[in-house]
Amino acid sequence: MRSRDGIKSSVWAIAASLVLTLSVTAMADESEDLAKESQNPIGNIISLPFENNFDFGVGPEDAFVYSLNLKPVYPMTFGKVNLINRFILPVIYQEERFEGEGSEFGLGDFTYQAFFSPAKLGKIIWGTGPTFIFPTNTDDRLGVDKWSVGPAAVALAKPGHWLFGALVQNVWSYAGDSDASDVNFFSFQYFINYNFKSGWYISSTPTITADWEADSDDRWTIPFGGGVGRLVKIGNQPVDLKLQGFYNVENPKGTADWSLQFQVKLLFPKKATEAGKD
Repeated sequence: MRSRDGIKSSVWAIAASLVLTLSVTAMADESEDLAKESQNPIGNIISLPFENNFDFGVGPEDAFVYSLNLKPVYPMTFGKVNLINRFILPVIYQEERFEGEGSEFGLGDFTYQAFFSPAKLGKIIWGTGPTFIFPTNTDDRLGVDKWSVGPAAVALAKPGHWLFGALVQNVWSYAGDSDASDVNFFSFQYFINYNFKSGWYISSTPTITADWEADSDDRWTIPFGGGVGRLVKIGNQPVDLKLQGFYNVENPKGTADWSLQFQVKLLFPKKATEAGKD
């Protein structure tokens, strides 16, 4: 297992490489419309995001936690309605948070979101549907041994160079290990993006969460921050690159003080268009 200093050095190397990539990839044929479609959680476009999250200062041992969220999105059209299928599978590495605990590596809990939205877009784009969470965690530290479900909704607008909106959901456990803690978990993600014609954009997409089963002092996680991104092409493949940093102004005891997020999102606009014709 790599040392903590080695892992943190790798994190900064990845961040530096992203900044360099964003700076030098100028040969791409960027499109502001495609960038906005990528930033839309219920956009009618197939995408494969690799979301890398780096959390620092976790627990008494000041641990480092890395999670790779695989988040494919597959849209389908049925007459006047779009069905946006969103999947999230976390792969997590967690350093020792408490003395004697040891490190852990494995899968977190799998999430499926199904958003139904009008196929004909208006000034306000919206969607709603269920969220399901399945206990696929390979260790108790990496998830909760409960099956959970709840409603989710998203709304956004795209005036001028801007794209802004919010995604909200709450899930409750309904089955699973009786010895595991019950789930009553709320999340609210707002997103604010300003897009430039060059393919660059400024972005802030923090996710505010609340664990209603926790004590009031350990309930909320409220991050603040943002970063930059750019739509580029690698060969003929459109790729959305984004780097953000967040500081938690409120967070439960023993959780991360601050974090970095580096996302690489592969976009497949032609396939999404073909899927809409089926």
